Amino acid sequence: MSKPLSLRWLEVFRLVAKSGSIQQVASETGLSISTVSNHLRSLEDALGVALVDHGRRPMSLTPAGEVFARYVRDGLTVLKRGEAEIRSGNWRHATDLRLALVDDFDNQIAPELIRFLAHALPRCNFRHFTRPSHEIIEKLQEHKLDAGVATRPPGGTQGLIEYPLMRDPFIVIVPEKFKGEVQDLLSPHSDLPLLRYSRDYTIGKQIEIQLTRNKYNLPNRFELECNQSIMGLVAEGSGWAITTAGCFHRAHRYHDAVRATPFPGRNFVRIVSLFTLEVYPGTTSKLIHKALSSLIRQYFTEPMCKRHLWLKGDFRTMEDQAA
Repeated sequence: MSKPLSLRWLEVFRLVAKSGSIQQVASETGLSISTVSNHLRSLEDALGVALVDHGRRPMSLTPAGEVFARYVRDGLTVLKRGEAEIRSGNWRHATDLRLALVDDFDNQIAPELIRFLAHALPRCNFRHFTRPSHEIIEKLQEHKLDAGVATRPPGGTQGLIEYPLMRDPFIVIVPEKFKGEVQDLLSPHSDLPLLRYSRDYTIGKQIEIQLTRNKYNLPNRFELECNQSIMGLVAEGSGWAITTAGCFHRAHRYHDAVRATPFPGRNFVRIVSLFTLEVYPGTTSKLIHKALSSLIRQYFTEPMCKRHLWLKGDFRTMEDQAA
C-alpha cells in the first residue's frame, strides 16, 4: 500500500520548485532547513521517484519533477480556492479582507468604500493599507494582501486576477503664469525643468518609457515620490509636470495656480485596476469592483470632465467604456 501524501510535503515541494533553494523556503515558511529537506525527501520516497536534482545549486527539477510540479501547483490552487469559497464564497459571509489602495483614492474613495463594505460584509474584519502601486502588486504576489487597487504595471501580474477600473490619461501641468508653448517644454534647453515622479514608482516608469519612445531627452534635476509636492512646486512656478488626470484631480488646493493641458503628440494612459489573488472569491471581488467603479465615477471622472471638457470620453471608468 502506497504511503499517503502530506499536504505539507506538497506545499514545500511547490516552493522549492519555484525558488530552487531549500534555504529560501526555510526562511519563507519558518521551518528549519533540515525539516524542509526531510519533507522533500519524504515526498520523493512516497512517490518512488526523484523530483529534484539535489546536486545542483540552485536546485532544478527532474523531468518527473517538472510534470508533478504542474499538478501540485494546480491542485493547491484549487484547494486554496475551495478554502476561500468556504470561508467567504458567499460575500455576506466574508470574514477577512486585506485591501490596499493607491494613495490617489485615500481621501475621498477609501472612507466611502470602507463604509459600503462594512455594511455589505457584516461579518468581515478589514485591514486597509495605502501603498504605491508597485508595492501593492508585490504584496499581492507574496500573498500578503487579498485585493489591491493599483496601476497596471508595464510587466505582467502573474498569479493575479485583474478587474480594470479606470482609464487615466497622462496630461501636462504648467504654472498658471506660464505663457509659452507646451511643446517647447519638451526641449532639453527649456528654462522650466520637468518635475519627475520617482522612477521606482509605476507612474514614473510609464512616463520615462513614453519620453524615451518619443526621443525626448530631458535633464533629470528633480525626482519626487509625492504627488502633492510635485503639484505644489508647479504652482510655485518651479517647474512643470507630466501627470495623469486622476493625480491632478486630487490636488485640489493647487488647481487655481496651475493649468492642465493635453500631452502634446500621441496620447498615453495608465490603467488603474483592482487586482486579487487567483484564489480570492470572485463574488467578493466583483462586489468591490462595482463599488469602486461607482465611487471613481462620482468623485473623479465626472467632476474632472465637467471642468475640463477636452477630457470627456478619455478619462473614464472602464465600465463606461464597456457601455
